[in-house]
Amino acid sequence: MLFALLCKDKPGHLDVRMETRPTHLEYLNRLNAKGTLKIAGPFLDEEGKPCGSLIIVEAESKEAARALADADPYTQAGLFESVEVKAYNWVFNKPEA
Repeated sequence: MLFALLCKDKPGHLDVRMETRPTHLEYLNRLNAKGTLKIAGPFLDEEGKPCGSLIIVEAESKEAARALADADPYTQAGLFESVEVKAYNWVFNKPEA
């Protein structure tokens, strides 16, 4: 099952995002190698600076998806103000379709 992780950065934490980015990318690369990661990228503010993340993962349950979000170095560094986990149905342009 697919889950969207909707992550909102804390205001004024761009430095935390940039400092943690290398380990965050390593984490996502590991998920990608396992086939768990489907889509990932930052939301951008009006100035074009990252202000959150959209990550879509495949997981057995909402709890398993939450565990993936909790293990993200961004989460562990305290970057996110909130992380919402929502079941997701990929309908259009799905590579396997």
